[in-house]
Amino acid sequence: MRHLFIALKQWAGLVLVSLILLQVFMAGRVAFMAWVNPSSTAFERSQAWQMIAAPGSLQWRQKWNSADQISTQLKRAVLASEDSAFTQHNGVWWESIEKAWRKNSKAQAKLDAMAAAKKDAKTVAPKIVGGSTITQQLAKNLLLTGERTMLRKAQEWVITLALESFLSKQEILTLYLNHVEWGQGVFGAEAAAQHYFQKSAGKLTAWESARLAVMLPRPRYFEKLPQSVYLSDRAQTIMLRMNDVALP
Repeated sequence: MRHLFIALKQWAGLVLVSLILLQVFMAGRVAFMAWVNPSSTAFERSQAWQMIAAPGSLQWRQKWNSADQISTQLKRAVLASEDSAFTQHNGVWWESIEKAWRKNSKAQAKLDAMAAAKKDAKTVAPKIVGGSTITQQLAKNLLLTGERTMLRKAQEWVITLALESFLSKQEILTLYLNHVEWGQGVFGAEAAAQHYFQKSAGKLTAWESARLAVMLPRPRYFEKLPQSVYLSDRAQTIMLRMNDVALP
């Protein structure tokens, strides 16, 4: 029994040391990004493998742009749509998470009530509203898989803290805009600008920028619905908010 206890203690110690080393490794990779721009992210690599496996898949599109090669209008539109408090928080915007949680809870309660009233009626899962900041989205895409577990979320927060510690807000935003998905095989602002508007990312107008910003939560969905009424209406709303956000 005593030997079993010692073995379990040693095993727990090894697990703890491994977790600490993993965090150090992740933080080191993030710190390295202050000098060298990552050529790809974990999410991009996973999508690339899917495209290789799928016959007749679309061509890969991506090109790195420096901060001054990306339209200020696009930066404002993305911040207005995805993270209006980007320059104010330290990576996690707790108020946004709380609002998202309340909205998701209300949506679920409404569906539960409908299901109880009509037992035979088919109900769909509620649309989940996220509260992630741009830094959290970048952390997830850079180094993590797409699985939704508490362990992965905790790892996301560690990487988010590292990003905010080692990189400036402008560097974080530039990384995000160069690697975020804007359609199947379309990654980054330059690829999106060329794919949708046949121009460089530095020449995007306010309206074009707002359209791209609205696509971000569901880029592949809106890529197939370019005439979506929601896309147009939401883009108009984002245009009205663009000048209210602070750029890093």
